[in-house]
Amino acid sequence: MKKQKSKIRTSTARKIFNVCNIIILTILALTCLLPFINLLAVSLSGQYAVNSNAVSFWPKDFNLKSYQFVLESGSFLQAFGITLKRVFLGVTVNLLLIIPTAYVLSQEESRFAMRRIYAWFFVITILFGAGLVPWYTVVLKTGLVNTIWALILPDAVPVFSVLVLMNYMRGIPIDLKDAAFIDGAGHVRTLVSVVIPLCKPSLATITLFAMVGHWNAWFDGLLFMDRTENYPLQSYLQTIVINPEQYLSKMRGSSSSSIRELLSFVSARSSRAAQLFVAILPIMMVYPFLQKYFATGLTMGGVKG
Repeated sequence: MKKQKSKIRTSTARKIFNVCNIIILTILALTCLLPFINLLAVSLSGQYAVNSNAVSFWPKDFNLKSYQFVLESGSFLQAFGITLKRVFLGVTVNLLLIIPTAYVLSQEESRFAMRRIYAWFFVITILFGAGLVPWYTVVLKTGLVNTIWALILPDAVPVFSVLVLMNYMRGIPIDLKDAAFIDGAGHVRTLVSVVIPLCKPSLATITLFAMVGHWNAWFDGLLFMDRTENYPLQSYLQTIVINPEQYLSKMRGSSSSSIRELLSFVSARSSRAAQLFVAILPIMMVYPFLQKYFATGLTMGGVKG
């Protein structure tokens, strides 16, 4: 006898809800996606089409001159390299400080009597800030201005990430850590061999936070760098977005004949679009690999107090 497949009946109200839900989510997705499509279309379009606002979501007078200009522009590549260096050093420093801090604060009060006091010490830094002037003064007096460390050390311990990882670690059964202690492991060995392997979702989440934070930061570059050649990528892009014509006039005075030749085919808007799109690509390429851990790491790390 053939087995009859059981059918789940869906009410009319549920069907209407599903349709409305799909429509709303589609609209939200298009709202996020269409600006990127327009940015890409502008970067691939000709100068006349861009200046006449004839480009919407499909390139007109297709050419790669804007991207050729980006690749031959020393300023953009220099800023891109500084940001890559910042992301690598910044994320490394963040993780090296966040992980042991979260591990210590995740201990039970029976093992770490002053845990609550230290936890509040970190939380207070979220609630209250010293302000811009003391922040700049500390960086200036420590001799970090115009160095890569001025972009890394002031935010070396992001407290929100510490709290997320701390709460995730507190969800690990204490029996696992006790078993490691019985076998002769110390806190360092327990952290490396037991706790960290179990915290991969949360570690992926705070790594993504750190990468995006360092990649998108622009204000500290303007604040702590006196010379434009020391600007990270987002600080550099901020200057050309605010005043693109001044940037192009500077490029026209370049000693490179290829740059001056390309400027006859490239508009301020298309060159800006190309540089913005290239700046977005690295994060867009990294995010899909960490996205599967994102929801789990954030929710499990944010529920338990």
